[in-house]
Amino acid sequence: MKTRIVIAVITVVLVVYLVVIAKSAWLMLVTGRPVAIVMGVCLVVLPIIAAWAIARELWFGVRAERAGRRLEAEGGLPDDDVAVYASGRVVRDDADAVFPRYRDEVREHPDDWRAWYRLGLAYDAAGDRKRARGAIRQSLKLEASEKA
Repeated sequence: MKTRIVIAVITVVLVVYLVVIAKSAWLMLVTGRPVAIVMGVCLVVLPIIAAWAIARELWFGVRAERAGRRLEAEGGLPDDDVAVYASGRVVRDDADAVFPRYRDEVREHPDDWRAWYRLGLAYDAAGDRKRARGAIRQSLKLEASEKA
């Protein structure tokens, strides 16, 4: 719930920022000066790119959460007993110890979105965020193709 509140606040701030920037961009565009026009165009284009990137990440988060809930409902989430710190983070040595199981599962079933999702969770627990996101993205692609 806390994460959703933070995301909502960031989204509201982004919208306010876009409105202010749009006003500034418009004022620059109507001056007729070449440098101001170029700056005005940049003030329009760059926030659009930023908004697209944020929307893409939010959509990824929604889809990943939905897939996680589906996997949980099926009883397919990892059930490994690993130690956690008081903060809730997994002890990395424990995560590294169970990682091969999920890597091997993906090797055996490369078209199973559930296996990829569990691998993503294992990467995340091991602290490898880049590979975790990649595995979850692959999971979402496979899940979408399964539904089609």
